[in-house]
Amino acid sequence: MKKAINTLFGMSLLFAAACSSGGAQETSTAQTDATEQAAGGGQSAVQDDESAKNIVQAASGSADHSTLVAAVKAGDLVDVLSNAGPFTVFAPVNAAFDKLPAGTVDNLLKPESKEALVNILEYHVAVAVYKAENLNDGQIIGQVNGDNIKISKKDGKIMLNDKATIVASIPTSNGIIHVIDEVLLPPAK
Repeated sequence: MKKAINTLFGMSLLFAAACSSGGAQETSTAQTDATEQAAGGGQSAVQDDESAKNIVQAASGSADHSTLVAAVKAGDLVDVLSNAGPFTVFAPVNAAFDKLPAGTVDNLLKPESKEALVNILEYHVAVAVYKAENLNDGQIIGQVNGDNIKISKKDGKIMLNDKATIVASIPTSNGIIHVIDEVLLPPAK
């Protein structure tokens, strides 16, 4: 009887070890699949349907920002703006891009104009979170491209460079988007 119990105990240990090894292999396989998926892209390739949307996901979900999203893709900035941040993005609506001279957007989206496009896009991004209620008249904010924008308040509206008006603000998991009604153009150098 003692021999039978020892045999059963030994078989149980072998069975447990086999199950444990198989589980580790399945976990390892799942981790490998996730790693291979992310290897095809940066942070933007990570699938997460439960967390709050990041800046790129929020903008991509807005029909009013399709031109901006196309520009971010052409400038290869999707992964950058999908990272942890924190970022403040001043996001022009499609109608703002329509105010630019005819052909401007089409020319900027061409591969040979990538440097100019990235400069303009980076002029719309600050590395910090600037909530609308904390923006002050006369405040200067450094942008990613190295230039500055100036905040002013007129008739209860927040303006950038005395031109663009913040019309809405959208918090995201990696910062904040301020929807604006004009495209900001960096100062000539």
